[in-house]
Amino acid sequence: MQINELSRKTGVSLRSLRYYEEKNLLQPERLENGYRQYSEIDIEQIRMIKLYLSMGLKTNEIADLFHCMINGQTKDACIRNGIEKGEMKLTEIREQIGLLLKAEAQLIELVADLKYRINKGGIQNEQ
Repeated sequence: MQINELSRKTGVSLRSLRYYEEKNLLQPERLENGYRQYSEIDIEQIRMIKLYLSMGLKTNEIADLFHCMINGQTKDACIRNGIEKGEMKLTEIREQIGLLLKAEAQLIELVADLKYRINKGGIQNEQ
């Protein structure tokens, strides 16, 4: 399939697909006329890219993970690197969750206080 069809099937813009290729996340076959030729494997590759991006990984980190697979076998060093990066990302996510929980608690308290003031008539109308 050509790039337009791949874009349509995956919901990824042409610009992003070209960027993924530039970052070696995709390696389409090139036809004699210079057109890119994609396969069903590329669709799965893009699903993985989208998943990793949604998890907050950068394209260079995704490329590292993709390049660890050689002939269907994963190198031990890549596994260790993947574990390390995964644990770092989990730490980041947990820190973000902590901050969001604090913000949520403060907002709940603020909204409850404002509701209390309205119910008790403590807010005066501005004239």
